[in-house]
Amino acid sequence: MKDPVKVAVKGPLGPYAAGFCAELDGLGYAGSSAVNVLKLVAHLSQWMGSEGLTVRELSPEEVERYVAARRAAGYRHNPAAWGLGTLLSYLRRLGVLPEVAPSGAPTGQERVLQDYAGYLVSERGLKAGTVRYYLRFAGLFLSSVARGGEFDVDTIATGDVSSFLVDQCGRRSVGSAKTLVMALRALLGYLHVAGLSATPLVGAVPAVAPWRERSVPRALAPSAVARLLASCDRRTTVGQRDYAILVVLARLGLRAGEVAALELGDLDWRRGELLVRGKGDRRERLPLPVDVGEALAGYLRQGRPRCTDRHVFLRVKAPTMGLHADGVTKVVHAACLRAGVPVVGAHRLRRATACETLRQGGSLAEVGEVLRQRSASTQALYAKVDHAALERVARPWPGARP
Repeated sequence: MKDPVKVAVKGPLGPYAAGFCAELDGLGYAGSSAVNVLKLVAHLSQWMGSEGLTVRELSPEEVERYVAARRAAGYRHNPAAWGLGTLLSYLRRLGVLPEVAPSGAPTGQERVLQDYAGYLVSERGLKAGTVRYYLRFAGLFLSSVARGGEFDVDTIATGDVSSFLVDQCGRRSVGSAKTLVMALRALLGYLHVAGLSATPLVGAVPAVAPWRERSVPRALAPSAVARLLASCDRRTTVGQRDYAILVVLARLGLRAGEVAALELGDLDWRRGELLVRGKGDRRERLPLPVDVGEALAGYLRQGRPRCTDRHVFLRVKAPTMGLHADGVTKVVHAACLRAGVPVVGAHRLRRATACETLRQGGSLAEVGEVLRQRSASTQALYAKVDHAALERVARPWPGARP
């Protein structure tokens, strides 16, 4: 049976079965998948009837109890993977279930992290993904300074900062250590500005050695980029989407998060422009090259599922929604494996765009414009790629033959 409408749901959830079936269809569930979800809902409704539970009593704790009972009965499939979360969200949106309330009053550390998250969004203009990244490091540090279960920000001293960095940086790569230091400085600066810490501790955070200046920026060769593009089977939905993502990364030098944030309204076909939501909530318009436009148009016409989500690039499997930055990176990883290229991240294609601009005779200023990178120090990294220009300024080695 592949028609979810034919699944009989009796008991407390019966009146909501038809609407939930339409919900699954709108989220892009295939018929067979929707049938499996509705069968689970039918089983849950039967269990609720035997337990004397109403729909309004279907709390997360009761769902966990149902899952435990289902597992004890010998069922192999994990219900969380079959749509119970989608069911609860649907019932909350109808107002049948209340919104999930936080359990208990937040702890001191949780309050600081909540306020810090608001500061990062409102004052720093950081994106949600970057905020989560900062909060992860902030949580690590704040947990390390909690003494005997007691949490007092004002007691943090320089020794706590040094001990934390010695413990954490010893187990991290240089790049990860630099990110940790940057996030810790941001947190300590916030604590002082917000009046939570009387002592400014930002100066207690040492700098990490700038090892990135010692080598040439690593980028994929044009032949490797061509192999990545050729690895996409454009006869399939996944292939069309992945090809369009790779073309956007390789030709426009966008970051993974910028590709994930693209929306249908960002494509101005008449003017041949693309709106990019960059770092710091900057919005910039880029020319839309012909090959990029063709790849996007092919995906939108033939590969993109129909749904209410406005993001350009969507998940292939239900529930249908926009890809996150991690999803864009996974697209690059999968293409590398298919093409027999060493696995790299989406940022390596951004570097390839910069290096190719230099190979074609572009200047560092043009590289900055292509990458929308205003930092002169970052642009200077790519000067080492321009070997022809370096040969003109390099002095001969003493004693070498002319």
